[in-house]
Amino acid sequence: MRGPLTAKTAALAALLALALVSPTFAHEGHDHDAPLPPVSATIAPRAEASSSDFELVLIARGTELVIHLDAFETNAPIPGADVELDTPSGSLRPVAKGEGMYTAQAPFLARPGRYDFAITVSNAGTVDILTTTLVVPETAATNGSASGAGSLFAGQAIAQGPGGNVGGSEIPLWLAAALGFAGGVLVTVMLHRRKRGALAATVLLGVGAAAWPLFPASADETGRAQRDQAQRFADGTLFVPKATQHILALRTVLTADRVHRRALELPGRIIPSPNASGLVQASVGGRLSPPPGGFKPLGTAVKAGDILAFVMPPLPLADATTQQQQARELDQQISIVTRRVERFKALAVSAAIARSQLEESELELKGLQTRRANLDRVQREPEALVSPVDGIIAAFNAVAGQMAEPNAVIFQIVDPGSLWVEALSYEAQATAAKARAVLADGRTADLDYVGTGFTDRNQAVPIHFAIASDTRGLRAGQFVTVLASTTDEQRGIAVPREAVLHGSNGQRIVYEHTNAERFVAREVRVEPLDGAQVLITAGVEPGRRIVTRGAELLNQIR
Repeated sequence: MRGPLTAKTAALAALLALALVSPTFAHEGHDHDAPLPPVSATIAPRAEASSSDFELVLIARGTELVIHLDAFETNAPIPGADVELDTPSGSLRPVAKGEGMYTAQAPFLARPGRYDFAITVSNAGTVDILTTTLVVPETAATNGSASGAGSLFAGQAIAQGPGGNVGGSEIPLWLAAALGFAGGVLVTVMLHRRKRGALAATVLLGVGAAAWPLFPASADETGRAQRDQAQRFADGTLFVPKATQHILALRTVLTADRVHRRALELPGRIIPSPNASGLVQASVGGRLSPPPGGFKPLGTAVKAGDILAFVMPPLPLADATTQQQQARELDQQISIVTRRVERFKALAVSAAIARSQLEESELELKGLQTRRANLDRVQREPEALVSPVDGIIAAFNAVAGQMAEPNAVIFQIVDPGSLWVEALSYEAQATAAKARAVLADGRTADLDYVGTGFTDRNQAVPIHFAIASDTRGLRAGQFVTVLASTTDEQRGIAVPREAVLHGSNGQRIVYEHTNAERFVAREVRVEPLDGAQVLITAGVEPGRRIVTRGAELLNQIR
């Protein structure tokens, strides 16, 4: 029975057309139950190769081939190397475009397929030949090319990343013809019945939705990536493109299992060397007064013998009375002896007295005058405080008019180039001749063993070390951690301290450079070794590449 075509019937027809061409059907060669691809589809096709000296990554970007060349052990970029590629289309000579980056034009990369490369690398007298295979998926090769504006029925391909599966299918011509015929019939009947409005909108929407997958996807959706992006996977593995590694300045070291001396962590502080420092004290109590030019400020360099201050001794009332009495007695004696000398001089002219009597009187007069002058000087002359050694003024407690107590420390002179470290050891361990001090800001200083105390100090034995490295930026009183080597030996892998991080669960981790652009977090057990290194005793095997610089930046990739 024939009846009018309703809007419901037209909608069902449109949905049927949409289902027939929906892109949700399984592509040829694509398994929906397969595991997720290791890298996002936005990553450009790439291949890698490595040897004991070199590591390189080939990246296909359109018809351009980008090469990143690094040292295998350190991951440092290698600029200025001589690189030659043997390709299916002949030899290529890449051109250096940056630090460790080389490019070459390869028109054959516009076609999908598998391309074998033999790369000859020569740098600093080292020559090596590396081989690899670069797979260019169909989508990456066709998008953006002239074929992108071709047939309406050109199929779509889905690139799953480097090493991933490439799937795709083409819509059959008979299906496209059937859809076109069904659409024409629907429109004809609609016009014949003059049913517009909702029916027309439904039919046009259905036809448009059905025909949308027939058009080729844009280059932005499925085309080759123009910029690779670092990413972290669910298992914690990181994919970091070589260009990003160069920006982050990632460096690695090849682990080796060796025997190292065990180190002790001791609390300590920096002290002045007793052979190059001194204290300025007042021998008697008195009032302080500045030298000419005033008191020297902190940090001023001084020489041994430089006057730093004066101390004016106070004169008690009893002493002042005694000194006044002594002064009057001396003045009286000087007056008597002066007259005697004058009389003897007159008598000596006529030889009435011996010459010796005159000389004795003159000597007596001179002695009395000297005693009188010394008595005046004691009352007026202050005590000069001088620097005992060469150095700088590290501390002072001087104010004009201040009363200084006897034996009070007024100035402390320190030679900043000669400093010691005093550490406290709570274990009976034999310390080796070398040690290292670690400051709060991470700086380190080399130490030479000086001596160990024989008596305990707060149940600890003091150990003195001399700072053997540059002392600039150090000051007396700073607290440090002393890593002192002992005679005990322990086997493990030594890595820099900055290579070991704290994971989200609090466990210590390091990042292993497993492939050219892959990094895996490894949980490790570490023990202190020295100021710059720690000892990995479990978690990493020898011969692995561990990130030593930039690990903290690597850990922030999400």
